[in-house]
Amino acid sequence: MRRTASLLVLPLILASGSALRAQSAHIGFSLNLLFPTGEFASKTYPPYYSPSAGYIIPAQTETYDVGLGGSFTVSFPMDRTLAIRLNLSGSAENGTNRAPGEATINLRHSQFNLGGELQIFPQGTAFRHRGLYFVAGLSADFETFDRSFGDLSSNYYNDYSVDTTRKSRLGATGGIGHSFGYDAGTRFTLEATFHKTLTGNDVNAGDPPSTDYLKLGFGFVF
Repeated sequence: MRRTASLLVLPLILASGSALRAQSAHIGFSLNLLFPTGEFASKTYPPYYSPSAGYIIPAQTETYDVGLGGSFTVSFPMDRTLAIRLNLSGSAENGTNRAPGEATINLRHSQFNLGGELQIFPQGTAFRHRGLYFVAGLSADFETFDRSFGDLSSNYYNDYSVDTTRKSRLGATGGIGHSFGYDAGTRFTLEATFHKTLTGNDVNAGDPPSTDYLKLGFGFVF
């Protein structure tokens, strides 16, 4: 996590220092849909011999469903085309681990993200946070992976053991957005971004696969 924090320091320092001269910060809220991609969407593990079971466990396939989350953002405009945004977000996805002849393992992945991002408004509307913009940045991702034979969406799992793995990793985000509305007042926002895990994703070393997903956000900015 030390590396994650150090790499995230720069955009956060820029945001905190530049905020002193920002003319007006814009606060935003959004509801997000997360669509897992790559090995986060589906990964198949090869068969292996289990000493405890006494036989070879067949190939297991892990899949995650569409996730739901939310974001709180504060955008600090620096000039007509550039803003620096702080992004606090969280989300959760459910999934399953299935293997022929074996009981299904229920999965849940949840995360909290602390990010620093650059917003570029090509039409020069950063001060008003209106129109088309591009966004890119880094985030510290605090993730939890739960596995259980019980139903993780209810108290039913209390009758079963839960295997939990916690990871702190560095992520990168890039995408495009649009704010609809007038120069003053509340504006409706649509945003599509792609998230990629940069560190702690070496499956051969025992790490979980990269938490890669497409995020669609629907919200408001003030």
